[in-house]
Amino acid sequence: MFTSVSKCGLALTCLTLLGGCTVGPKYVKPAMAVPAAYKELGPESSLWRPSQPNDEASRGEWWTAYKDPQLNALEQSLNQSNQSIAAAAAAVESARAIIRESRSQFFPAITGGASISNNRISIFGPKPAGVIYSEFSLPVQASWEPDLWGRVRNTVKANTYAAQASIADLENVRLAAQAELAVDYYELRAQDSMKQVLDATAKAYKEAVELNRTLSDAGLVADETLAQAESQWQTAEAQDTNLGILRAQYEHAIAVLIGKPAAEFSLAAEAPKAVLSAIPVGVPSQLLERRPDIAAAERAMAQANAQIGVAKAAYYPNVTLTATGGLTNLSMAQWLTWPSRVWSVGPSLAETLFDAGLRKATVQQYRAAWDQAVANYRQTVLTAFQQVEDNLAAVRILGDTIERQEAAIRSAQRNLRDETARYSAGLDPYLNVLAAETALLANEQTAVTFREQQTVASVQLIQALGGGWDAARIENAEGATRH
Repeated sequence: MFTSVSKCGLALTCLTLLGGCTVGPKYVKPAMAVPAAYKELGPESSLWRPSQPNDEASRGEWWTAYKDPQLNALEQSLNQSNQSIAAAAAAVESARAIIRESRSQFFPAITGGASISNNRISIFGPKPAGVIYSEFSLPVQASWEPDLWGRVRNTVKANTYAAQASIADLENVRLAAQAELAVDYYELRAQDSMKQVLDATAKAYKEAVELNRTLSDAGLVADETLAQAESQWQTAEAQDTNLGILRAQYEHAIAVLIGKPAAEFSLAAEAPKAVLSAIPVGVPSQLLERRPDIAAAERAMAQANAQIGVAKAAYYPNVTLTATGGLTNLSMAQWLTWPSRVWSVGPSLAETLFDAGLRKATVQQYRAAWDQAVANYRQTVLTAFQQVEDNLAAVRILGDTIERQEAAIRSAQRNLRDETARYSAGLDPYLNVLAAETALLANEQTAVTFREQQTVASVQLIQALGGGWDAARIENAEGATRH
């Protein structure tokens, strides 16, 4: 007995020493060309700046930079109640459970049980034909497959990388939802600003109607002039009322984002409070660490690389160590006694001799998956740089556009004053006043649109820069999923 056990122990020691061998390629992150600076990062814009070591900008709650308490409250509700974030968080927990499942393969599996059976010996048995007897058994079995070629280690690595990718996916979903909420919020506030413009315009048009009605009753102006004034006023009122459609839709979208039924949520109308401050942009190389979608794509490459090792391990033989022990007896009275003990221990070796190219095709499959992951990673990085450049350009150009549009408004206001004075003096027809008022309204509406576009572009720029996220947060796949 002791000789057999010693031999098995020696075999186990040899297998353990061989357990350090891991097949498969070593993971090396593919090189990616990164520009030295952003093309659109010119000195003429004051709405962004390169990041400095002493930046005081929030690294998590990036929306607080807009200094809008209502937006802050909505973002907090989103972080707690958004269902897309909750679904992504559940996916992270599932990925972590898969890591624990794969790690369990490092350890032996132990099973036990008890059985009582009645048996009848056939005529070919060692006992006389027709003998019936009972057998009492209490076995315990252990089996272990040493990870000689790194199959389990590579599986654990692949599942760990997948979990890290799912954490990055969670943060990407969170950032996208936060940015969508901010965009919808400022789109809604733009409708409030537009309504303020139309309310003031409709009020002025109504006063003009009342004035022209008085003049028409006195016979000082033709009924045609009154009709023109009434038409302009009614058109403005219709535009003012129509704004409610878009505002309601944005309000409903915000309700869904914060996890509430649309019927149970409303926002009071008010002017936008967005304050565009300098946005820390950083250098392009930092973007690779600040975007969760880039981090997810990079972890997908690492997972694909580890899976190649799993596929290659199939070329090598599987060694399984098994040990069985227990108590077996034909008498229940003697079942749990020392002489009833039985045991067996020993290794087994299995190797696939022919599989019609299955293992080769599996390795090729995972190598192709690696190539696909590399291409996806590089495309994600290129798209990220494009989004940053797009929104840098939008914020900068819209800043210049707004200045020119405000100058156009001042000119339209001056023209309206002049035309009103000339109409009052009887020098010009009322049609000129109508044209001046229409031009002023159009310029004011355009200014509201430009301001809304710039605010949205700034939100999308922060999103393109990764918000306040950093890739170091996914290193520990066992960490928290929420913050």
